[in-house]
Amino acid sequence: MKSNVVILLLLGAYFLLSGAVYIVWNILAGNEFEATGSIGLLLSAILAGFIAFFLNMVNRSQGGILLPEDEPAADIDDADPNIGHFSPWSWWPLVLGFAIGLAFLGLAVGFWIIFLAIPFVLVAITGWTYEYYRGNFGR
Repeated sequence: MKSNVVILLLLGAYFLLSGAVYIVWNILAGNEFEATGSIGLLLSAILAGFIAFFLNMVNRSQGGILLPEDEPAADIDDADPNIGHFSPWSWWPLVLGFAIGLAFLGLAVGFWIIFLAIPFVLVAITGWTYEYYRGNFGR
């Protein structure tokens, strides 16, 4: 976690510096205060600082235990290999992606398309949830 804290602190410093340069550059160019970019950059710096602070507090509360990622001599196999269960042959994530894409298309083009997309989203979520309860992979 130590390396993550350092990366986030550097990222926060970068956003803070680029936000200050952006504000000063706009003022020197004779433009009025541009709120979208200025506030976005400064809030990104604050967000990176908050996450770095949180990770630092978690690391301290755990007693400063080094993760395998923090060890310079660590191997890839030292990390926890159990990441989760994935289905490389499953088509349901693709179907769900298209259905959600259709729903977002409804936000951009016409709200009535969302009503067409909702049944596809529900079928895709149900299919993905229950794909291991039937057929060859039933438990």
